[in-house]
Amino acid sequence: MIDYDKFLNKSVKSIKPSGIRKFFDIANEMDDVISLSIGEPDFQTPWHIRDEGIRTLEKGRTWYSPNRGFSELCEEISKYYKRRFNVEYNAKTQTLVSVGGSEAIDLAFRTIVEEGDEVIIPEPSFVCYEPLAVMAGGTSVIINTKNEDNFRLKADDLRNAITPKTKMVVLPFPNNPTGAIMERKDLEEVAEVIIENDLIVLSDEIYSELTYGGLEHVSIASLPGMYERTIVINGFSKSYAMTGWRLGYALGPEPIITQMVKLHQYGIMSAPTTAQYAAIEALKNGDRDVVKMRDEYDMRRRLVVDSFNAMGLTCFEPLGAFYVFPCIKSTGLTSEEFCTRLIIEKHVAVVPGTAFGECGEGFVRVSYSYSIKHLRTALERIGEFLKELN
Repeated sequence: MIDYDKFLNKSVKSIKPSGIRKFFDIANEMDDVISLSIGEPDFQTPWHIRDEGIRTLEKGRTWYSPNRGFSELCEEISKYYKRRFNVEYNAKTQTLVSVGGSEAIDLAFRTIVEEGDEVIIPEPSFVCYEPLAVMAGGTSVIINTKNEDNFRLKADDLRNAITPKTKMVVLPFPNNPTGAIMERKDLEEVAEVIIENDLIVLSDEIYSELTYGGLEHVSIASLPGMYERTIVINGFSKSYAMTGWRLGYALGPEPIITQMVKLHQYGIMSAPTTAQYAAIEALKNGDRDVVKMRDEYDMRRRLVVDSFNAMGLTCFEPLGAFYVFPCIKSTGLTSEEFCTRLIIEKHVAVVPGTAFGECGEGFVRVSYSYSIKHLRTALERIGEFLKELN
């Protein structure tokens, strides 16, 4: 019998499987389950974007792209960030097209983080940051954001978490799972601390187009002194309903992006060609699609937040992404118990808050990237579940 433990990477072995997928997998094995567990748009990719992908396939455009991505796509990404967020990047030297935003995050960690470096991660947050930081050789330092602060990162908390070993700060806003955002004044306070301590920022802006309440997303790279120390991560999955196309990108200082391209070159080589052509069309002609989907998400957001508050599961108003993060402490159940009983007894799948960090205990993540009909049925079942608990 082979002792595989002596061959396996200890860092990889130490990483826990995603808590999101656990309940998604359970839901797939049951009948009549309504899942609110996966953050995937229920919209189809807009037809004009799909049509462009189909057209390029019909024309036989199935070759490799340059490592960095097609120059036209890099140009359109650069124009988009200038137009939407007033940050200008050189398409030839400061842009990298990746296989989804997740690859770009991994590249950023592996480019910056070395053995013993500390990476500050506000939680609750998406499940990939801590494992990727650890696999890059770093140590994660967790800041627990609080419900009473609307789950925003506070400058004082950041300052208190910094040590001589701190090298990078992750800014995961708009936030998955809480729906929290950082307004300009919040970012300005955080930026002051980052500049004082000479740190690099990884700003994950994948939900930048999904901001509500009349607020516009502010990229921290647009603030004075932050452009030269920020790696921006974004992509097409959420804004354009292109999850399966697997296309993201990174923007940042040329010396950093150059090294990220090198890693991408050896590990992946290039992003999917068909997806890149479709993304060019999305950036050129997809603004109305984004607005239409955002308006629909906003309507669903209000329905879900109001419903949870009426049930007695208090929920702060999320102003970004497509998630709500209701507090379930009043039920007396842990997050894991709540989600397990809900899926078994009422066939509704949501995700324990602890999947996104220990400070998520007492909360659950609910995605409203589903139809109104789907949401109403799920909310009715959750209401029944709560009444039976009482």
